[in-house]
Amino acid sequence: MKLTSYSFVDGANIPAEFAFCAIDPNTHVALSANRNPHLAWTDAPAGTKSFAVICHDPDVPSRGDDVNQEGREVPASLPRVDFFHWLLWDIPASVHEIAAGSHSDGVSARGKSGPAAPQGWHHGINDYTGWFAGDADMGGTYYGYDGPCPPWNDALVHRYVFTVYAVDVAKLDIVGEPTGANLRAALQGRVLAESSISASYTLNPRLV
Repeated sequence: MKLTSYSFVDGANIPAEFAFCAIDPNTHVALSANRNPHLAWTDAPAGTKSFAVICHDPDVPSRGDDVNQEGREVPASLPRVDFFHWLLWDIPASVHEIAAGSHSDGVSARGKSGPAAPQGWHHGINDYTGWFAGDADMGGTYYGYDGPCPPWNDALVHRYVFTVYAVDVAKLDIVGEPTGANLRAALQGRVLAESSISASYTLNPRLV
């Protein structure tokens, strides 16, 4: 199976159009267009009943002590953890493409609704839910796609990995809340094939 995108080149930078935030010279960051990128896949194996898509950032700091703090930088050597940006499943086997901007076009304060997604698909809770917890203006449950917004003082350029999975059932059974960990658990033993592409993004002007 092969995954491609018109929105970015595999291994290159992802345009700010598809990010949650962009660099602002006065305030470090500003909200961006936050559109989901285009994805297309081919050569699904026989027996595919549906598809699932996961986008995650494996480079999120494991501790927040230095994150977005003036006069400090998050060291590149700090251990990193996964941050889920997009969880999408129950995509019919007849579908082989997702148009840019079809699932997200702008930042939705407090998050988009879910788990119902356009066209009868389902999308899960991304990790901005935890990031904005307790924020009076932005706190809420964030379903669907929300793009990159790495710490503006991170010494490490972040990677964003988009993976499409060919699944052997038409409907996945997610146990518990539809989080990244629970979607991965539901995919165990159900994946016939998968393909990934990745892009990079930074809000640190020193690294641009």
